[in-house]
Amino acid sequence: MSAHKPACFFFKTTTRMSTLKISREFKVGLLAVVAVFVLYFGLNFLKGVDIFTSLKSYYGNYEHIDGLVPSAPVYVKGLKVGQVDAITYDFTRKTSFTVKIAVQSDIQLPKGTRMELFDDGLMGGKAVQLVYEPLTGSMAMHQPGDTLVSVLGGGLMADLTGTLVPKIESIATQADSLLRSVRSMVDGGAVQNSLTALELTTSELARSSVALRRMMNQQMPSILGDVKAITGDFRMVSGNLRTIDFAATVGQLDLTIRDLGQLSSKINNGEGSIGLLLNDGQLYRNLTRAADSADQLLIDLKNEPKRYVHFSLFGKK
Repeated sequence: MSAHKPACFFFKTTTRMSTLKISREFKVGLLAVVAVFVLYFGLNFLKGVDIFTSLKSYYGNYEHIDGLVPSAPVYVKGLKVGQVDAITYDFTRKTSFTVKIAVQSDIQLPKGTRMELFDDGLMGGKAVQLVYEPLTGSMAMHQPGDTLVSVLGGGLMADLTGTLVPKIESIATQADSLLRSVRSMVDGGAVQNSLTALELTTSELARSSVALRRMMNQQMPSILGDVKAITGDFRMVSGNLRTIDFAATVGQLDLTIRDLGQLSSKINNGEGSIGLLLNDGQLYRNLTRAADSADQLLIDLKNEPKRYVHFSLFGKK
């Protein structure tokens, strides 16, 4: 019995250790597989590759690629649809570089599609864009592995250079003309004359300011005194006007106007001497005849004074 018990104990201990060893190895292997998968997925993620999306490959041949690198983006109308998968070269050929691009499998490229290199941003990075006409039902499509028409695009910097350089040259020409005009003005003495005139004007303004300050200090007190006296006189007149009984004055004026109206009415009605004189025609005619008679008497007295005056030096009548 005692010999059988150690044998059983040894068998159980060995089985337990073997199970524990297999479990650890399985865990280490599983961890290694997971690490490799994560590393592969992470690298492709950093490159911009979606490993869960099927891709189609196309090729393009270039004489030079201007700094294009693998994993550069591929665009269709500004939308990223893939990336540059690989770049191979053979310098024995004129088109030394072969660029392989991988795009999403749902992207259909019609015949005549151009694979164009262009500047991706201001930092000078290169990218690829696929340019083609709008799709129609009758257009033939490229198959995966086809070689596309390869062109070099101008890019953003080229466009900016083409539009800005002429404007900069025009501005530089205008600036040069302006500087020449300013230099001719300075050399011709116009600026110096203007500065002299400005200095003279400034000195005149300074003298005028001094004269005005002197007038303010010397004459202004007397002017203010006169204004104060005039104000006092106006105040006195205003006080006197307040003491006048305007109601009685207006009443008296109204009474005078009424009397004048009555007098005018009497004159018009022929009352009184003035009324008779103005309205009696017979009296006017009598006065006229009397004036005519007096005029004739004076004329006759002038022509025949002996009829009316007898004069003698010896006292005879």
